[in-house]
Amino acid sequence: MALGKKGSRRIVVDEVTYRWRLRRRPTYDQALCWSPCTYAVEHAGRPGTTLVVTTDRPHGSNWVGRPGVPVLPSDVADHIRTALTRGWIPDRSGPPFQLDLSQGFVASPGAVPAGWNRETEPLGAGAVQEPRATVARRDN
Repeated sequence: MALGKKGSRRIVVDEVTYRWRLRRRPTYDQALCWSPCTYAVEHAGRPGTTLVVTTDRPHGSNWVGRPGVPVLPSDVADHIRTALTRGWIPDRSGPPFQLDLSQGFVASPGAVPAGWNRETEPLGAGAVQEPRATVARRDN
């Protein structure tokens, strides 16, 4: 999947030009500091596999007021070099290459564990389920 040009920034790493983009608005989980900030990188001339970098910091526009450290171009350059040494081939098509650097990220209290579904998971011990309201029908 190609990275949109609008809002992306150009960076040259080891004489190769890439484009990278960080979401201006956080996802819901990022806004509540349940998950860390992520951004995407691709080769500027021959887009192929997108690099998705998961950082160890909260998104700068989170809703809970946690201080976010900005993603700097020097960070992006370091992450590109790391991904290249781990096997990312930017001009070859394929699924997104995930670079998970989230070790040390601490989610905000109340975070929902990954893969947990509020609709299908049982209630916790001691929880009381409220009865559902019923609507009486009148037949005329």
